[in-house]
Amino acid sequence: MKKIFSGIFLAMILTLTSLPAYAANSTIKIDGVVVTSDAAPETKNNRTMVPLRVISENLGATVNWQDFKVTLTNNKMQITLQPNSNTVIKNGKTELLDVKPYLKNNRLFVPIRFIAETFGCQVNYQNSTVTINTAPLVMNNVKIKAVHYEYRMTMGGVVQQIQGNTYNNALYKVFTENKGKVVDAPADYSWQINLDDPGSYYKDGQYNFMSHENKSIQQFDLYSLNGPFSDEQLKGYPEVLIHDVTADKWYSSTVKARESINQLIKTATNNGFVKVLSNTVV
Repeated sequence: MKKIFSGIFLAMILTLTSLPAYAANSTIKIDGVVVTSDAAPETKNNRTMVPLRVISENLGATVNWQDFKVTLTNNKMQITLQPNSNTVIKNGKTELLDVKPYLKNNRLFVPIRFIAETFGCQVNYQNSTVTINTAPLVMNNVKIKAVHYEYRMTMGGVVQQIQGNTYNNALYKVFTENKGKVVDAPADYSWQINLDDPGSYYKDGQYNFMSHENKSIQQFDLYSLNGPFSDEQLKGYPEVLIHDVTADKWYSSTVKARESINQLIKTATNNGFVKVLSNTVV
């Protein structure tokens, strides 16, 4: 009986020691913000592994899956890797990882230090915290700290601070790349929804790009065409307008641009990069 018990115990020890070493004991901090994730970081072979979404959303990398391989692209850098393989292709050159990416609960876990440093980020590990600093948005030789986003409701309004260089850069890119034709300022535009006058505009949000000294360096306001009115009444009016408040110029824009901005704010909120500065809604 003792021999049988000893054999079972030995088998259990061998099984446990043969498993990969995982530990969910690391915190990820990007640009000073602790990243919120539905799957905690893990440590494998002394390397911090994170879900791929943490990389794609918070470091601004696009993701493409093909033939069980994933390609991450950030600016001019491209990385291709696959689960359970330590081979990675970086801008066409093959390298070897010292830890293999792996699938767990339908998520691909990847080594965050290797990818972050490859994308030009500064990485530091101390006291179980991986700190990553990304390249800031710079306007007129001034580094942008955050975007202050304000919106109004029927009774009161909310001001939020959007942090993270990736989100600051992405928001600025959406505004600048989605300026259409220069147009005249509308006859009627405000925070109020006007259902009486065709061609009036409602202010969706105000976006101030703030310096580290808490000064607004650039302001964009986003407006949507009020409705409902007939197509004939709204003919010739763009559905969305961008007001470059700093330059005091108005541009036509698109619903797609507005949706992109809203999605960026939603993603930043879900990942912990948005905090409320004031809320007067009653």
